Amino acid sequence: MANSLVGKKIVFVTGNAKKLEEVIQILGDKFPCTLVAQKIDLPEYQGEPDEISIQKCKEAARQVQGPVLVEDTCLCFNAFGGLPEWAELSSHLPAGLHQLLAGFQDKSAYALCTFALSTGDPNEPVRLFKGRTSGQIVVPRGSRDFGWDPCFQPDGYEQTYAEMPKAEKNTISHRFRALLELQEYFEAGAGQHRWRRHIEA
Repeated sequence: MANSLVGKKIVFVTGNAKKLEEVIQILGDKFPCTLVAQKIDLPEYQGEPDEISIQKCKEAARQVQGPVLVEDTCLCFNAFGGLPEWAELSSHLPAGLHQLLAGFQDKSAYALCTFALSTGDPNEPVRLFKGRTSGQIVVPRGSRDFGWDPCFQPDGYEQTYAEMPKAEKNTISHRFRALLELQEYFEAGAGQHRWRRHIEA
C-alpha cells in the first residue's frame, strides 16, 4: 500500500486548520505524500474504536474517490475505566473536564489518537496507526484555542499541552506517536521497494 501512495495527494479529513498545520509539522519535509485538508460529513458509527475508524475511512474514501487519512482522537479517564467518546466531552471543554473528576481521587487519563489510511481502493485494507500519551487532568492552563490541550498535563512534565511550545508538544503527543507509526510504515515500504529494485537489477 505504501509504495502505491508515494508522490500522491492524500486527503486529510478535517475542517480544522490548526490540526492540519500540526500534522504537517510533525510529518516534516520527508513525508513522501502531499496532505490536503477537506471537511467531509461522516456518519456517527457505533462499535469498537478501531472498527469506527475503519468505517469512517472507508466512507471518506468512497466520497473522495481517492486516498484518504482519517483521524480519531479521544481523551480517556482512568477513573471511569476509560471514556473513548470524544462527543461526550465536547460540551465540557475546557474547564469542565477537570470538574468531571471532582469526586474522584484518580485524575489520570490518557490521550489516544488513531489514524486510518486508505488508498481509495475498496479492495485494499484500511491501515491503522495509533499513539497514546498518559497524563493528568488539571485545572485549565495555557491557550484555549485547541480543544482540551489546556486540561491535559502529560506525565513527566510540569506544563499542559497548551503551555508547551509546539515543537516540544509535537515530540511527545499522542498525535506524534501515531504519525510516527505512519512514517515508519512508509519508510519500511520505501525500503522494500529499493531492495526489490536492487534484486531485479
